[in-house]
Amino acid sequence: MPRPKFDYSLHYAELDLRRHPELYRVGIGEQGVLLVQPYKGEILPHWRFATPDAARESSEKIYALFLDYLAAGDFVGADMARKFLQMGFTRARRYANHKGGKKYDGPVPDDKKGQSGAHGRPELPRQPEDPVKAESARIFKAKWDEAEAHPQYAAMKKAHREHYG
Repeated sequence: MPRPKFDYSLHYAELDLRRHPELYRVGIGEQGVLLVQPYKGEILPHWRFATPDAARESSEKIYALFLDYLAAGDFVGADMARKFLQMGFTRARRYANHKGGKKYDGPVPDDKKGQSGAHGRPELPRQPEDPVKAESARIFKAKWDEAEAHPQYAAMKKAHREHYG
């Protein structure tokens, strides 16, 4: 049975998903990472990947938030922290492969803003790897993997999907 997709039709700026976890869907990958409140506001200020030092400090802070959310029984918060760790990896990798971080040719279609993906645009050719951004990506990947492997997170994710879809 296919899993429910992240619901982009909700007005996330007006919703507090801590109070309404039943509205949250994990989705695929980083879906909703820059939408779901109050978590976006709590986690985004700590998200940095420009240098390995920034990535290390950022990933450790976000992982600490992940653990805090788990301790509070807040699956949505934990999943959002996990998504920020994933996004640290993917964005650092994008900048490692594409100077300036531009991966696709042309603008994001108006109806796809805020959603990840090519949306029919061709991918630009990769450039020589930026070793600084590649190291930042490795740092975030290690913390993302640690979050994904956390047994309490896995149990809460399963329970959330069983209860809410």
